[in-house]
Amino acid sequence: TNREILFMFRKMILRWFSPAKRETNEFIRALISGDIESMNAYMNKVTLKTISYFDTGNTPSDEEPERFFHGFVLGLMVDQTENYIINSNRESGYGRYDIMLVPHDQKNNAIVMEFKVHEADEEETLEDTVQAALKQIREKNYDAGLTAAGIPKEKIRHYGFAFEGKKVLIGK
Repeated sequence: TNREILFMFRKMILRWFSPAKRETNEFIRALISGDIESMNAYMNKVTLKTISYFDTGNTPSDEEPERFFHGFVLGLMVDQTENYIINSNRESGYGRYDIMLVPHDQKNNAIVMEFKVHEADEEETLEDTVQAALKQIREKNYDAGLTAAGIPKEKIRHYGFAFEGKKVLIGK
């Protein structure tokens, strides 16, 4: 039994000091690779299974749904600090973007994200809301800080997120 206990403790202690295995979640893999279909599938699966209607706000005019999803997506990205500088609600160009990922290695793409809650009196569909988010990124020139840092336009991805209750649509 002493030998068994020795092996058990050795294994346990080695686990304590071994580097944690970092697995990138499927949403982040899809985001980085530009796979919109997988991003949408992941986000809608998660919202349907885990998020309450009350988490996302009672009316489309509330700012809380946008803040809720903003925080949720930021949480999904927390393990990317080795690869990206993750900025939230910072000024760039003529406004304030929601989330920006600035790559440490300029071989990787930079990412700008804008979140919008679908408002039926302004847009007919969630797709219209996605387009409004993407238009805001362009019109407010959120890329200004990235291009000033030397990142070429072709290395910057834009993602518009539209939310309506538990439904999510992401476009680029």
